[in-house]
Order: sequence, then structure tokens, then C-alpha cells
Amino acid sequence: MVVLDACGIGALPDAASYGDAGTNTLVHLAEASGGLALPTLEALGLGSITPLKGMAPAAHPALHGRLHALGAGKDSTAGHWELMGVVSPVPPPTYVDGFPPEVIERVSAAAGREVICNRPYNGIDAIDDFGAEHLDTGALIVYTSQDSVLQIAAHVDIAPPDELYEVCGRVREGMSGEHAVGRVIARPFAGVPGAFARTEGRRDFSLPPPSRSYLMELCTSGVPVHSVGKVGELFSGAGIDVKHPGATNARALAETTQLIGSLAHGLVFTNLVETDQVYGHRHDIEGFHQALREIDATVGAWLPTLGADDLLVLTADHGCDPTAPHTDHTREYVPLLAVFPGHGGARHDGPLADVGASVLRWLTGRDAPSLPGDPFL
Repeated sequence: MVVLDACGIGALPDAASYGDAGTNTLVHLAEASGGLALPTLEALGLGSITPLKGMAPAAHPALHGRLHALGAGKDSTAGHWELMGVVSPVPPPTYVDGFPPEVIERVSAAAGREVICNRPYNGIDAIDDFGAEHLDTGALIVYTSQDSVLQIAAHVDIAPPDELYEVCGRVREGMSGEHAVGRVIARPFAGVPGAFARTEGRRDFSLPPPSRSYLMELCTSGVPVHSVGKVGELFSGAGIDVKHPGATNARALAETTQLIGSLAHGLVFTNLVETDQVYGHRHDIEGFHQALREIDATVGAWLPTLGADDLLVLTADHGCDPTAPHTDHTREYVPLLAVFPGHGGARHDGPLADVGASVLRWLTGRDAPSLPGDPFL
């Protein structure tokens, strides 16, 4: 089960209330890039879900369709949770004007340092604009976005990663009640003014899921669950047996390839972050397209290795339209491509939770009626 982070495929009906009316990540990416060149995904039916420039409808597609959220939000936590049957009853808090004084006081007390920035900001710009002051004063760079996140950036020479992680862990513990933000994210960076760069040491400190998930159902059934990339952190480890770091797409794809070849039974749940973190938020059209090309080539290498007892699901968690007037996530449908014996090229549209329901049935032969979602198998 592979999440192509931020690869949305059309605005949800309520997108306007999020400031995302008319967004469509993959359609607009295809138009802006002059057409998508993704032969494997094309053959699987990505162009059969909705018209995409450069991609024809597949002659013999895999099961394909669009999935929608049942709850609020448009970030990785909400998207991944919903794929596994966890629907948040209320949206987590967001801070469009920066954090109130009581939150900043909690962060400062947890860190033993002052705080600078404190406003919605693109992460790269926050480091570029406040990095020099951070080096001079030792104050932590704290920023947010339209999502429910509190991000803390620190130079590795000022606050080494282990210290930054400890700070973020304490902040996570303190962000409760009305300020129970979805994620506290550690953002270590290195370099000198004018040449700062984030390291691969990002770490997400998420709220634990508020209800039972399909991952927990798998664990109860004795099915091993391996997460690759930030998936394990998004679930706070709940329902995850083994976490593999996968900090970059190249590493996550390599780790997933190794697991596909070595595991006899179980779930591999992978997030490919760079379409979101590196390219979507920066509106980098060519970088986004190139990342998809690399994913496409790897998926093409996986297909011949799949056996009669294997299910491959490709999907996303939200959008990040690189042509939108802002650089935040976008509230969108996500694509569904599922490869398994007997799929017959059918179309399936439904909630994200249908993925978790299908994974549970495939790996255990049973359902979980108390959780949302219906299997597409």
C-alpha cells in the first residue's frame, strides 16, 4: 500500500471552505508540464480515472477510481488515518495568524529557549528568513501552515537533532485540549546563511489515533505491519510492528522493494513524501513530474514480481496543487489504483477507508463492521 503524498485528483465538494475551490493537483500538473509521461501508471489506469494530459485511458486498467474523505482536514495525518478507517470527529486546531501567547509560552518552556517567527510560513522560507537570527540568538524557529501543525526548525549546530526531538516530544505532550494540534514536526537544518538546507532528520510527533484502525485489526489477527517513511509517526506507532525510515523517495522505494521481495506475509504501508514536501509545497512542476517518473519506473519493476496472493494499492492522502495561489495542501479527492488477481478493470469510487477495509479482508479473510469502509475486492 503506497501513498503518493499530495497527489490529489480534483477538488472535493467542500473545497471552497478550505480556500481550495477548483484545485486539481494531477490535472493541473499534467497541463503545466505539457503532459505526464508515466507509462506504468497510464497502463494501470491513472488516465482512466479522469482525463489527464499526456495519458490515455488504459486498454486493460487495474481497479481504479477516486476516493474521498469522510471527515475534516487536508493534511497527511487526516488522510493516512482515514485510509485506515480513523475519521476524526472534529477538525484539529489551525492557527492562521500564528500561535497564541499561551502556546508560545509552552514551547519556550519545553525548549528552555526563546521563539522567533510564529506565523504561517513556507518551511524553506522560514529557515532562509530567520536562520541567521536563530544562529545569533539560539531562539527556535516556530511556524505553522493552513494545516494543524506546529513546526520547529533548528540548526544542527545550535540544537542537535536529539535535543530538537526531545523538545518536540515535550511540546507534543503539552499540546492538549483546545491546542491538541495534529502534529508537532521537528525540522533540523544545516548550512550557512544563504545556503541553508533541511536535513533528512525530519520527525513527526502526531496525536495518537482517537479510535481503532484497520492497522490494529491486522495486529490483532497476527498480521505483521511494516511502515515505510513517516507512516509510523503519523499513527504514533499504534498498529505498527516495524518502522523503516524512508526519509527520501529513493530510500522509501528501495526499502519497499526489499520488503516486497522478502516478506512472506503482511502489510507494507509506504509514504512517498517528496511529491509533497520537496516539490508540491514549492510549486516545482518539473521536480514533481520527475518524482512521479521515478515512482512510475519502480512500480513498473514491482509488477512482474507480484504473485497470486499479492495486492498492490497506489493512492494518495490529499492534494498540493502546484498551480494554486497558496503553497499549502489542497482539499481533494485522491486516486485509487489496485492490482490483484481478478480485478477485471472495474471502477471503484468511495471513501478512503475502503482501502483499509480491503487490506484487512485480503490479509485475514474477515471484515471489521464497526469501522468505516467497504472492501473493493
